[in-house]
Amino acid sequence: MLFYINVHNPKTNMLFYSTNLKGVPIPDVPGEHIYDAELAGVGRVRVGEFILGGLDVVIATPSAQIDTVMQGYVEVCAALLVAMLLASLAIGYGLSRFALRPIRLISGTALRIGSDNLSERIPVSSVHDEVSDLARLLNAMFDRLELSFNQIRRFSADASHELKTPLSLVRLHAEKLLFDGPLLPEQEDGLQIQLEELARLDKIIDQLLFLSRAEANAIRLDLMAHNPAIFLRGFVQDAGALVEHQGLHFEFSHQGSGKIRFDGKWIRQVLLNLIANAIKVSPPQGTITLSSVLAEGVWRVGVEDQGPGLAANQCEQIFERFVRLTASGGRDDKGSGLGLSICRSIVGLHGGRIFAQNANGHSGLRVTFEI
Repeated sequence: MLFYINVHNPKTNMLFYSTNLKGVPIPDVPGEHIYDAELAGVGRVRVGEFILGGLDVVIATPSAQIDTVMQGYVEVCAALLVAMLLASLAIGYGLSRFALRPIRLISGTALRIGSDNLSERIPVSSVHDEVSDLARLLNAMFDRLELSFNQIRRFSADASHELKTPLSLVRLHAEKLLFDGPLLPEQEDGLQIQLEELARLDKIIDQLLFLSRAEANAIRLDLMAHNPAIFLRGFVQDAGALVEHQGLHFEFSHQGSGKIRFDGKWIRQVLLNLIANAIKVSPPQGTITLSSVLAEGVWRVGVEDQGPGLAANQCEQIFERFVRLTASGGRDDKGSGLGLSICRSIVGLHGGRIFAQNANGHSGLRVTFEI
């Protein structure tokens, strides 16, 4: 039922009831023409009172229907607001992605540019705006950095090359003096020390030349598909003899089968450098372990010693040039400090990575490279 009606005359009282009232009058609120009331058997109603021709006409309608309609309006409005909010978020996200795309491109390119690919530049559109001007400014900065790096590399290569000849002459004269004699014992000892230091300096120059060529991508690798198990089988014999000659123990293991493309000459150099470093820090009767795993197209090789290991912040420093650290953080005068830098360059030329970490469960350092 939508409406309930009664009509009465203030003087003669009730004249008409709608049948749905069943003789129950609509409550009256004196002085009010529109009000809410409780109707027996119906509940809360909204009442309107009108005076027509001396008659008092009272019309009531259930509030539940109005509440239902209003609830529907509220739900529709809430759904529209949520839809508008989601649409605004989607449109805003899309616009922000589109508007910030040049910034992401600049950021991604800047993160990729390093000492090994200084020739890469940020793409710049022909539009002249603040973002394009920023990209041009960064490209100009990268140009200056590339020029500076190239000058440093050329200086290292040129200086190393120019030092080779005078060093060779000094060594020849020292060997001639030692051969011609006669010399006092202390003079002969001094010449021997001089020859040893000249040989060490000549080795450092060769290593610097290699690093300069590697950074300039002037080294051409002879990449061939090798079976790591067969390759290591030949290396292990030499490594075992080298380790055991120093009074140490050598262990080797290999897992997996397949082939990996690498230059055998340079990877052998990496392994020799790692074995030599492990020998320097190993205690008497210590064990050096060479482990190899080939799985899912990745060859992982690790050389582990039983030395004192390194502090956590030193595991990355040891791959820098001329860095020779001990577990206590002091300097290590053994070697040139270039061996691991060369290893990193060789592995990098193969598209791999090399890292160091302290051995699990006991003292020692494990250096691992992956190709």
